[in-house]
Amino acid sequence: MQLNFLEQIVNTQPSDNPITLFLLLLMSGAIAVTAANLYYVQPILPLIANEFSLDVSELGSIPGLIQFGYAFALFFISPLGDSIPRRRVIAFLSVILVVSSLVTALMSHYVVIVCAMFFIGLGANITQQLIPFAASMVSPKKKAATIGSLMMGLTLGILLSRTLSGFVADFYGWRGVYIMSACVAALTGLLLYVFLPTNTPHSNLRYWPLLKSTVSLFKQHKSLQNYTLAGALWFASFNVLWATLAIYVSQDPFNYNAQQAGLFGVIALAGVVGAKVSGKWVNALGSNKLIMISLLLMAIGFGVTGLFADSLWALVIGIVLIDFGVFSAQVSNQTRVFSIDEKAQSRINGIYMLGYYIGGALGSVAGLYGFAMYQWHGVIGVAILFISLSALFNWRATQA
Repeated sequence: MQLNFLEQIVNTQPSDNPITLFLLLLMSGAIAVTAANLYYVQPILPLIANEFSLDVSELGSIPGLIQFGYAFALFFISPLGDSIPRRRVIAFLSVILVVSSLVTALMSHYVVIVCAMFFIGLGANITQQLIPFAASMVSPKKKAATIGSLMMGLTLGILLSRTLSGFVADFYGWRGVYIMSACVAALTGLLLYVFLPTNTPHSNLRYWPLLKSTVSLFKQHKSLQNYTLAGALWFASFNVLWATLAIYVSQDPFNYNAQQAGLFGVIALAGVVGAKVSGKWVNALGSNKLIMISLLLMAIGFGVTGLFADSLWALVIGIVLIDFGVFSAQVSNQTRVFSIDEKAQSRINGIYMLGYYIGGALGSVAGLYGFAMYQWHGVIGVAILFISLSALFNWRATQA
């Protein structure tokens, strides 16, 4: 009876907007809990380092492989959303996410765990099936607002994942985080399988021609190249911060544990505001101008944390500015990316997000190396460099 009632809500669609409130909430929630898997590891890196006797530079492979797994899926799996019903692709990815989370939680060999981390990143591609799915279901006028709502879910997942991970690890150890992750992924996958509609794919291309067409789209659209490079570089700076923050605050003068380090995710909820309001500001200011403003806020945020390196308040203010900036920029950028070709949204989004998360993976590794060499000021220097390059490519997009 309850199931029939929910199905009626899903299937009751306004004539001018085929995505219902229930479905939008379900997709936003699924994006949140799936994206969280990419970031659970960050506040628990010191715990993993202690168990396996790793130094700071060796830790870079863990968040890096998760991001590379996500990037791999963006190229080799995301395009399938244009030729196979997305509901089926999402079910397949849910199974991968559940199994890889359980392997991470239960195995004791470090190499096996690191390999499983790669598949966690791959399974998290669910997010990049849902975003173009929702974007294809709304009119161009409502695209920015819809993406803004979905990005709120993504932002919540990214930011609260660290708080949740630190909290669970403090009581149940870092392996308990991945037991929890497997249970949530299983429940989410089931709900999506039951309630997602079956879409009609826009392409009948076979797999390899589909991948070739993805590369062709990237070559064809100069704007996509610049949007991708700009997004990759600012996301690299974002990951420079979050890959090193837990290690930084675990040392003097802060000396925080995993749970306390995870609480910085709550502070970073400013990103939710950035994701929401930018959906409205895009139409008023234009994507290029809003992105430049966002990058400036990020640079100021990093500068504040560097100038007052031992101040908790400076760190809090800096994180608020950085997270507000990065999610405002992302909504603006993704809105213009989805406008390039309505019939190839999965492929275009896949290639864009591939660059985005390769940037994230490189940022994680570069940030940890910067920290190992020059401590927190090394982190700030690497982040500012990435932001400056991002601004350059965004400016180039306006000249094309």
